[in-house]
Amino acid sequence: MSAFSDSPYFAYLVLPLLIFLARVLDVSLGTIRILLISRGQKLIVPLLGFIEIFIWLLAIRQVMTNLSNIYCYIGFAGGFAVGNYVGMLIEEKIALGLQIIRVITSKDASEMIAYLRSKGYGVTSLDAQGASGHVNVLFMMIRRANTAEVIKIIQEYHPKSFYTIEDVRLASAGVLPVVARGQGSVFLNRKGK
Repeated sequence: MSAFSDSPYFAYLVLPLLIFLARVLDVSLGTIRILLISRGQKLIVPLLGFIEIFIWLLAIRQVMTNLSNIYCYIGFAGGFAVGNYVGMLIEEKIALGLQIIRVITSKDASEMIAYLRSKGYGVTSLDAQGASGHVNVLFMMIRRANTAEVIKIIQEYHPKSFYTIEDVRLASAGVLPVVARGQGSVFLNRKGK
């Protein structure tokens, strides 16, 4: 061992910081792995799981080797907490997958439907009966990266409408914009890619 690794500076600052960073990384990978499991990504999930557990083993080994160092515990727990947050941020940024947006409005939705279709979104419209009378029910399957744009359109045209959003694991077909900003549209293949 070097003199640096035996110093109090290393034991009480560097080592807990390394444990903290390892936990942030492994928990973030775990969050992404779970997201990919729910999306059916069978090839990458085992690799991420291997890396996640390998990093976890390295971190827990350092904690177990330094049981009298409370700062290692704090680094381990703090890394877990921050890793959950970072994993959620990464998940929001990569926005993988598809979603279904269901909109229920009591007002005529023809203008909004026309606008959404002009942006490349496939919209299915149904006339229905709601609790207070006639409503229009709209269904759209969109890429998660487009969710904010579609919600903005809904709020501009029908700010008092009711809408729900659900994740889609698999889709056999549909119409989606080619790019996140909506230039043209494409019909999905059988696997929803």
